[in-house]
Amino acid sequence: MKHIWWIPISILLLSGCVPSGNDEAEVINTEQDEVETAIIPSMQLDDQYYRTLLPYKQSATRGKIVSRLNSRYDIKEAEHGLLRLSQQQFSPDDYYFQEGQKITDEEASLWLQRESKDNPQGLNPEDGRSQAETDEGERPQPELLAHILEQNYLVKTEEDKIRLGGVSIGLAMNTVYYNSSDNIPYEETIPQDQIISEGKRMADEIVKRIREKEGMGDVPILVALFAQNSRNAMTPGTYFSYGAAPKGETEVANWNDLDEAYVVFPTSGTNEQYRDIDTAFRNFKQDVEVYFSNFTSVIGKGFYQNGQLQELKIEIPIQFYGSAEVIGFTQYVTGLILDHFPDDVQIEVNVTSTNGAEALILRKAGETEPVVHIYE
Repeated sequence: MKHIWWIPISILLLSGCVPSGNDEAEVINTEQDEVETAIIPSMQLDDQYYRTLLPYKQSATRGKIVSRLNSRYDIKEAEHGLLRLSQQQFSPDDYYFQEGQKITDEEASLWLQRESKDNPQGLNPEDGRSQAETDEGERPQPELLAHILEQNYLVKTEEDKIRLGGVSIGLAMNTVYYNSSDNIPYEETIPQDQIISEGKRMADEIVKRIREKEGMGDVPILVALFAQNSRNAMTPGTYFSYGAAPKGETEVANWNDLDEAYVVFPTSGTNEQYRDIDTAFRNFKQDVEVYFSNFTSVIGKGFYQNGQLQELKIEIPIQFYGSAEVIGFTQYVTGLILDHFPDDVQIEVNVTSTNGAEALILRKAGETEPVVHIYE
């Protein structure tokens, strides 16, 4: 088990990670009018994080995301991105988070399949080929919908009870369709306009189906469309549009376009938008190489919103193991962060080795001193 060496640049407060004796116990009613006791943590780590009711309830569709999305990058961003968008509709100050409880596993399985006579609930386009066309090797229409992600947001009533206050739905759309014909794999790129139009159609249909459930007539529903990346991509896909169905509405009332992108640094592209950060990253990488030559690579992943870099995560795998060497290297890298990157960008550096995590450096946007800790 690794211990933590604290570097006095700053201190990471851990009290929010452990149960507090001041947690509030609330009584909630289930759909069956049974009475349950839930714990609402009194500690909120950050204003961007939702407090989560305990005991934790998993979604019925939890396991499906692993098999239906292309990479762990897409899995993480589909969940975290929906949380980020939900904050605009359901404030973390007023709402508590719970994994989706309304869409059942059976419903999700049917909705994710192709529409057919046997399954009219399918949201993906029907095959449509005749037997002769199938025999001749004609390819089916690509499946567009990869996964349905549900998140629930709860509020406390005046009677100090908890009720459902909102639902967020994320629709993960395929940008590339992977299939095989005569045991020969192929891939088909799906046009962006088709992803947008079909995603919005599916969103309205899902809202209608959720409205038919007991108690869901007046619950606001946010729906966001996620374009997952290809299987071999080093970055995740992103949400590209979202909208909300207000209380009682059976369709999404308005759609808002999103401008988000993940970029790997150093980049081989020629996009002027990324040039300044790419130059800063290359200089940072070069300085690391000057100090220590026995590392494998330095990779950065930047998150852009509306053309502006919001966060840069840097991975530095190393091959040395001495504690003094790790401390010296971490101190040096911390100085490089302050020298090379602008203050308005959150920077996270993870130093790792074959033994696992060696050091973490985190500087939040707008702050001058980073948080640093070293594992031994």
